[in-house]
Formats: sequence, C-alpha cells, structure tokens
Amino acid sequence: MASLNKVLLIGNLTKDPELRYTPQGTAVVNLRLAVNRKWKDKAGEQREEVCFITAVAWDKQAEVCNQYLRKGAPLFVEGRLQSRSWDDASGQKRSVIEVRAERVQFLGQPQGAQGSRGPAASNEMSNEIPQGASAGVPEENVSWMEGDDSSGNV
Repeated sequence: MASLNKVLLIGNLTKDPELRYTPQGTAVVNLRLAVNRKWKDKAGEQREEVCFITAVAWDKQAEVCNQYLRKGAPLFVEGRLQSRSWDDASGQKRSVIEVRAERVQFLGQPQGAQGSRGPAASNEMSNEIPQGASAGVPEENVSWMEGDDSSGNV
C-alpha cells in the first residue's frame, strides 16, 4: 500500500522563532505559523478560519531561520507531519503533531534590507542571505522570495 506524508504551508509567524540546542549541540527552532483559509458560505458571506501550526527546523536551517525571521514574517514551509510524545512535569503523557520543515522559503523582503534584493546600507544592517547560501544552508532549503501579500494569506 502506498503512502504519502507531505505538507505545504504559506502563513505568517505568530511570534519570533524559538531557537534551542539539543545536548549534542544540534540547533532546533520552533516556527509558530498562522495559516488562513477564506471562503464564502452558502449565504455568500465571507468567512475565514485560522489554523495555528508549529513547524520545526533543524541544524543550520534552524539557525538561519532564527537569525532572519521575526513575528509577522510571511513564509512557505515544505515538510512532513511528525508526531512525538513525552511525559510532562506532572507525569501526564503528552503528544503533539507538528510539521518537520524540510524546506523554508522566506516570502517578502528580509527585515532591514533595502530595495529589491539590493545590498543594504551597511553589513551590520544587511539581513539578506547571499546567492549560493554562504550561510551553509543549501539555497533550495532557505531562500527569499519577493512578492506582495495579495494572496490573502495572512
């Protein structure tokens, strides 16, 4: 029997990324996304629902997300669903389903950048990831995409 576990999301960060490190020193970041769905009901009235989803990125991708993303940033996440369980402080069994981010694409302009992909006024202000991803993250895994916010995704 065939199976598929693939998730594609476009949304906005509801808070700043939460970077932490495992005891082995591996970076991991939680990205809390709000993904909107708009439709018209039978009466023709505009409806909207928001789904809040946590995406988890690892290694260098986690560090780059933490460095360049802030609350409100629009982004595209491609990944897969994963489930994990643990016992909380009171001994209760807890579980969560989240998205394991395999690719994160930043939408819109990076914060602090000026112009459309042009260099910022100084290196201290530049938040742009250079072509070829010199930050050590393959370009296909973390990138910027300019565009407007007219897609309706907030």
